Amino acid sequence: MERNERSGSESGTESMAKSWCIQFCIGPNPWMARYIYGLMFLITNLLAWVVRDYSHSALTDMERLKGCKGEKDCLGGQGVLRVSLGCFTFYIAMFLSTVGTSKLHERRDLWHSGWWSAKIFLWIALMLLPFFIPSTFIQLYGEIAHFGAGVFLLIQLISVISFITWLNECCQSDKYADRCHIYVMLIATTAYVICIVGIIMMYIWYAPYPSCLLNIFFITWTLVLLQLMTSVSLHPKVNAGFLTPGLMGLYVVFICWCAIRSEPPEESCNRKEAATKADWLTIISFIIAVIAMVIATFSTGIDSKSFQFRKDETQAEDDVPYGYGFFHFVFATGTMYFAMLLIGWNSHHTMRKWTIDVGWTSAWVRIVNEWVATCVYIWMLVAPIVWKSRQAVAST
Repeated sequence: MERNERSGSESGTESMAKSWCIQFCIGPNPWMARYIYGLMFLITNLLAWVVRDYSHSALTDMERLKGCKGEKDCLGGQGVLRVSLGCFTFYIAMFLSTVGTSKLHERRDLWHSGWWSAKIFLWIALMLLPFFIPSTFIQLYGEIAHFGAGVFLLIQLISVISFITWLNECCQSDKYADRCHIYVMLIATTAYVICIVGIIMMYIWYAPYPSCLLNIFFITWTLVLLQLMTSVSLHPKVNAGFLTPGLMGLYVVFICWCAIRSEPPEESCNRKEAATKADWLTIISFIIAVIAMVIATFSTGIDSKSFQFRKDETQAEDDVPYGYGFFHFVFATGTMYFAMLLIGWNSHHTMRKWTIDVGWTSAWVRIVNEWVATCVYIWMLVAPIVWKSRQAVAST
């Protein structure tokens, strides 16, 4: 009897394992599919980093990479762009084949959530193909990737602001207003304290001398933007409270910190050691940056509702859980953005090992992103008032 029970339990566990394996490998599951696409995106980014830092000897033997004239750093940048082009092509192909999918169990839904053997083979083939393309075309793709990376930053920005405004509206609703009042004040106060402390620390770390005019301008202007967002949010006609400007202040201060950190290590106002070898802090920062990049791309890709014009539509049971086309489009632009981070937004820029997003171009991209974030946030607060006033004038 015991043997029969053991054999029955073993067969049950084996059948359960097989069923999970079949569901993972074959069965169409859109929720599981997004994690697989995210894993593929992570592997691609790691491959691009390996190509940049550790494969110079292998790439120099390829005759089609003569456009870099034998310079290792340029060669590493071209390798990153080639990996990025392959991944971009894959996600664009997925975008074109799944855009407009609205119902489950359609052919496009089955293609998005299943057929993993075919898609992995296609992904590998597209990753290898760019290494046989002339360097002139790769340089052209590098120029286009600047635009694609900017599109990704804009999509990510809108997604972050939409989440902050949704959280504020949820806390101010009649259903949760009394319950969330204390938590809102606590979160807003904490956010403002962190912003002020962060600005003070940036003055201490990155503006130690009066001659550091550029860093002083960046930090001071960030403080001005924080005050501006708070003033607009507390205006009687807007009345958005302290929560949204506090959270946006965290986002803006973080971008300013990243921008100053992206300045070259040789900069005298930047108290970072210009070491030739990577230390443990640089390696940890690199790993955190890669993980954060993948998480940001993943979370933005499934947030297609923030970009819908009609958000009050009820979702049926057979509707897709997220926009497949938008999901793949975000990953395609995210591939371009990560390539720009690895090459410092310049394929001929010298990048040390275990570094990411370093250089004056990267710093200015961050600063412009900070300014655009503030403008978009203020416009989202003011736009309803402007539209109402225009409608009132038109009706009279």
